[in-house]
Amino acid sequence: MRIGTLLLFASLLLGTSQTISAQAPKATAKKLSVSPTQKQPVKATPSKPSAVPETPYTKGSTKVKITTPMGVIIVKLYDSTPKHRDNFIKLVQQKFYDSLLFHRVISGFMIQGGDPMSKNAAPGTMLGMGGGDMTRIPAEFNRNLIHKKGALCAARDGNPERASSACQFYLVQGKPVSEPELFNMEQGSGNSYTQAQRDMYKNIGGTPFLDMNYTVFGETIKGLEVIDKIAAVKTDGNNRPLMNVIMSMEIIK
Repeated sequence: MRIGTLLLFASLLLGTSQTISAQAPKATAKKLSVSPTQKQPVKATPSKPSAVPETPYTKGSTKVKITTPMGVIIVKLYDSTPKHRDNFIKLVQQKFYDSLLFHRVISGFMIQGGDPMSKNAAPGTMLGMGGGDMTRIPAEFNRNLIHKKGALCAARDGNPERASSACQFYLVQGKPVSEPELFNMEQGSGNSYTQAQRDMYKNIGGTPFLDMNYTVFGETIKGLEVIDKIAAVKTDGNNRPLMNVIMSMEIIK
């Protein structure tokens, strides 16, 4: 799969739907990204507080501040996905993400970043293949953790274990999902949702077709409107923003 389709690591997820994939820095390696096969411009949904109450699965004591030209996003890392949590904390503490770009943006879908090759990348350079030399993180799928708007998720390539990229991630923008759409997705995927999750997808939005395919390891607790702003920037044919959307991160209390 390719980065254009959102497979988040190697353009995994879109096919006829969106995919997220990450790709290794080799000509034969796959890109990491979440990608849809088509862009589907969608009107941004107004930011609202989460309708899903905190559960043992969504608890987390570690928060990360992501600073961008469009504003600040604060994410909470879930304690129920310890491998992804600890890896992300390590990279943030090492300043790994500072000066990297949100290199892949699709309105109504997600914003993706974390490719180490994006630092100081020349305009027009295709990105999304960096980090392939780093050890993948084993998948930590959990039906209680969904791709609601603001979800923090790991990109990956097409590896059969669906293990995550060690560094590339995406933040979900998504769009509201109707009850018939959600029902059809449930029938096709075998997933089922609680009433709180259904209400979240219908009222706030997200990308339910990615559930149980990419690891969700955190959520946005502040700055959903910043995700909307980044998702609205103009992009080239590879979904790379024409203006550099640079990030920096720090652990906050």
